[in-house]
Amino acid sequence: METYRAPRWLAAVGPLGSHAQTIWPALFSRRFLGPRPAYTRERWTTPDHDFIDVDRLTWTAEPPAPEAPLLVLFHGLEGSSRSHYAEAFAHWARQRRWHYAVPHFRGCSGELNLAPRAYHSGDYEEVGWILQRLRGSHRGPLLAVGVSLGGNALLRWAEEAGETAAQTVRAVCAISSPLDLAAGGAAIGRGFNRLVYTRMFLRTMKPKALRKLAQYPGLFDRQRLLAARDLYEFDNVFTAPLHGFRNTEDYWSRASAKPHLHRIRIPALVLNALNDPFVPAASLPRPQEVGRFVTLWQPPHGGHVGFAAGPLPGHVMTLPQAVTDWLHQRL
Repeated sequence: METYRAPRWLAAVGPLGSHAQTIWPALFSRRFLGPRPAYTRERWTTPDHDFIDVDRLTWTAEPPAPEAPLLVLFHGLEGSSRSHYAEAFAHWARQRRWHYAVPHFRGCSGELNLAPRAYHSGDYEEVGWILQRLRGSHRGPLLAVGVSLGGNALLRWAEEAGETAAQTVRAVCAISSPLDLAAGGAAIGRGFNRLVYTRMFLRTMKPKALRKLAQYPGLFDRQRLLAARDLYEFDNVFTAPLHGFRNTEDYWSRASAKPHLHRIRIPALVLNALNDPFVPAASLPRPQEVGRFVTLWQPPHGGHVGFAAGPLPGHVMTLPQAVTDWLHQRL
């Protein structure tokens, strides 16, 4: 995967290639072979009396051994267990006979959460609580993957946990994560990105924020939220103040994983395509910035959580196959 190149039919250069390699896999590529992955949902009460929903892969045949690895996937912004990458990883967990779980960040499971908060890119305390609970109930090793926002939050947990992280998980992987949130926020806020991706995210984020305001009148300024036209403005009104940050700049600075990668003390794979339209190549970490526990894969192609392969229409299973291979080697 570190040398991945897009198939010829999707290998346009420049912005056309980066967007095609992002959009096509999400909308059209095959995510799995055989039946669609099915899940069993669990509802957990959080320490602050809210809830999250965790989807576990359901086995129609004999389930994996209790001591088999458990792969935990933290989804991206507005993602879920039905995101294209989540179903592709479910397929490979099924192939490897690993247990598989997708915890939903608050408000992302189809039902609005209860507390006057949501989720954010640096939500490492929530990630840590989820992993600790899974660790306490599973006999085998834990492996964790985070995609985009979920990957940054997972790395922030590994950074904060330091030496103690190894007591919880064997290895982690972050895929297409904006490790420098200011650079990623600037990139998604201009040009084609603003017209397409920003609108897509705000189309679900704004209604959920307004429902949160109905739960807690006065929580934030409704008119400022309605006027927000990019993630910077949305975060300034909603995400930052609801989660203890002064403003967007404070949030993006404190939540970014890039400045702290050298603190990680468990095997960590950080995978970013150099043509990711959300994550500028110039913002990616260099080997001398990360420390000996971190492996960087920075292939020239792939887009944002794309990495399609095979003949048209392609499939996205190259990505989870390569990542689970790497994780398996750390068991």
